[in-house]
Amino acid sequence: MLVPAALAPVLLTALAAPPAAADESGPTVVAEEGGPTVAAALLAKIRGCAQISKGRYRADDGAPANIPVCGGKGVVHFKADLDIDCDGRPSSVCNKRTDPYFQPTTAFQDARGRHLDSAKLPYVVVPGASKLWSHRDSKVWGGGLAAVVHRGKVQYAVVGDTGPADLIGEASYATARGLGINPHPVRGGAARDVTYIFFTGSEVKPIESAGAAQRMGAELTRRFLAGQ
Repeated sequence: MLVPAALAPVLLTALAAPPAAADESGPTVVAEEGGPTVAAALLAKIRGCAQISKGRYRADDGAPANIPVCGGKGVVHFKADLDIDCDGRPSSVCNKRTDPYFQPTTAFQDARGRHLDSAKLPYVVVPGASKLWSHRDSKVWGGGLAAVVHRGKVQYAVVGDTGPADLIGEASYATARGLGINPHPVRGGAARDVTYIFFTGSEVKPIESAGAAQRMGAELTRRFLAGQ
């Protein structure tokens, strides 16, 4: 996938940096610079909403459709809940026994063609194709970089899966764990106040590298806050 020239240096930096020990099989990597100060700065930067979706999404089945997708310079963002996506490669915490809705597949795969591992990889879910909003048209692609903000914490994650066409607000077990949210696929999640910020045109390679996502996230956040 082509990466805009403005993002190429960031991608090259992420690829050139030495791999983090927790990239593929270790614990969730939380942004080193993703504490309360950065979280507050990100939320302040995207205050308000220039709606780009043609309609509004529901957080859950039966909930009111009141969540718009918003746009800004270099980002797409929305504020919703966080439901746990435990799909992908089975693990001790994500499987048919722990999650009655478990599916062994994700919309996007790793460099070896394997489905992603929700328990180890921080990823977010974008709505499936609909008339409401096209993530592809907004340059939010599989492997794209997102900053997920909740209660003073920032977790960098990749776009790893797609969900229902009319629902929004879902992320992997590892994303929830990194934010201090109960990651259990049935009892976990957050009911509100989770902000998803997508850096348009970005792409983490390989998609399964939490370390590369962290490095790119820190750099893109710095540029975004600086107005670059």
